[in-house]
Amino acid sequence: MFRHDVIGSQERWPADRKNGNTCRERETSPGLFFFAPREWELQSRNGKAMSDGKRPSANWVDALWLMFLVVLAVLPPRREIHKQLILLAFGIVQLGENWLVSRLPRRGPSYVVMLKIALATLLIDHTSYLGEPSINSSYYPIYYLPVVTAAEYFGPLATLLWTVVASASYCSYLYPALQEYEITTENYEILGIRVLFFFLAALVVNRYVVESRKQSRRYQETAETLAETNRRLEQVQAEARRSERLAALGQLSAGLAHEIRNPLGVIKGSAEMLGQKLGESNPIATELAGYISTETNRLSSLVTRFLDFARPLQADLATQNITTILDRALADVAGLWKGLAVQIEKDYARDLPTVAVDEGLCEQAFINIVQNAFDAMGAGGGLLRVKVATATANERNGVEVRIEDTGPGIPVDLREQIFNPFVTTKKTGVGLGLSIVSKIMDGHHGFVRIENGSAGRGACFVLFFPAASETAAMGKTEHMVIS
Repeated sequence: MFRHDVIGSQERWPADRKNGNTCRERETSPGLFFFAPREWELQSRNGKAMSDGKRPSANWVDALWLMFLVVLAVLPPRREIHKQLILLAFGIVQLGENWLVSRLPRRGPSYVVMLKIALATLLIDHTSYLGEPSINSSYYPIYYLPVVTAAEYFGPLATLLWTVVASASYCSYLYPALQEYEITTENYEILGIRVLFFFLAALVVNRYVVESRKQSRRYQETAETLAETNRRLEQVQAEARRSERLAALGQLSAGLAHEIRNPLGVIKGSAEMLGQKLGESNPIATELAGYISTETNRLSSLVTRFLDFARPLQADLATQNITTILDRALADVAGLWKGLAVQIEKDYARDLPTVAVDEGLCEQAFINIVQNAFDAMGAGGGLLRVKVATATANERNGVEVRIEDTGPGIPVDLREQIFNPFVTTKKTGVGLGLSIVSKIMDGHHGFVRIENGSAGRGACFVLFFPAASETAAMGKTEHMVIS
C-alpha cells in the first residue's frame, strides 16, 4: 500500500485509497501553488492578482471581475454545476459589495467577508480533480479574495482575525482527508506555506491600505487648513478694503463738513435775526424763520457727526472688565427708550479675562449696537440676548460679546456693506453708527461681525476684544490714536 500525496508533490506518486479502491497514476511537476500544475490553474493565479488590484467603484474594474469569473467558469471542471453557481454568487457579492457597505457601514464589511469565505469554502468542495480530496483543489487561491477584502476594510488586528477564519475554513478539509489518506510531513509543510501566504497577502494589503488612509487624512487636513487660511485671508482683505474706504470717506466727510458748517452758521444767524426783527408783525414769516433755524440745527448736528467720524479717535487704554462697560451701555439705552419694555437676557461667563480698552469709546460702540437693536425691535418691544464668554480668534485669546435681538434682521445682501458709512436699514438715520463701531473695534485690534439670530430671526452682532495680556504682547501703549 502506497501513501497518496494529498496536497501535492514534485514526484510521481501512485494513488491508493485506504479502502482498497484503485486510482490511476498521475504526474505532477513543480508549480507555484504546489498542485498538479494544469493550464486552468494558471488562470486562478491571474484571478488572484485581479482581486488584489480591484477598485469596485469603477465600472471597468467590475467588467474585469466578470471576465475573470467567466474564465474560471469555462475552465475544468466545466460540467460541475455547483461550481458555476458558486462563481455566479461570487460575482453577485462582488458587484453588490459597495451597495451593501453603503447601507450597512458598520456591519456590511463583515457580512461581505463572511459571504466570500463561505463561497470560497463551497468552491473548494466542488472543484477537486477526479475525486481527489477537497483540500487538494487547485482553486485554493480563491481564499485570497476574502483575505484581501478584510485587509481593505479593517485594521491590522481585525485583518489577522479574518485571515485566521479563512485559513481555518480551508484547513477544515484536512480532517476528511485524514480519514482516507496518509499525509506526510512534507505535505503539512506545503499546507503551512499556503496558509502563511494568506497572512502575508493580508498584511501587505492592509499595510498599503492603512498608509493610504493616513495619507488621505493628511491631505484632507492640509486641504482644511488651506481652506481656513484662505477664509482668514479673504476676511483680512475685506477688512483692509473696508478700512481704505472708511479712510477715504472720512477725509471726504471732513472736507465737506468744514465747507458746509460755515454757510450753515450764516443761515442760522440770518434766520434768528429775521425772526427777531419781524416779531409779531408777520407771524407766518416768524414761523418760517423758526423752521429754518431748527433745520439748520439738525444739519449742524449731522455735520458734527461727520466730523466725529472723520476725526482720529484718541484712545486711552486701561485694563477693564468688559461686563461693567456693557451693563452701563445697556442701562443708558434702556433708560432713554420710549417704547414698550425690552426684556434683556444676560449670560455672562465666570472668570472672564480683562481687556485693554478705552472705556468711553468701548461704551459708545456698545450703545450704538444696542440702540440699533432697540430700534429694530420697534415700539412693541422684544427680547435682547447678551452673552459674554471667553473666546479665541486668529490664535489670540480674548472676550467675545454677542448682542442678539428679535427684530427683522439685516438682509443678506447688506451684510457686507452694513459697516460702511452711509449704509443703513432705518427710515431715518445717516448710517454712521456701525461705521464708528467698526472703526473703534479695528482700533482695539478686535473685530465686529454680524450673524443670524439663534431663533431664526433677528440679528446677532459679535464683538471680539483681545485679552489685556494679548494687547501687552503686541506692544500697545496706554494712549493711541485711532484713525
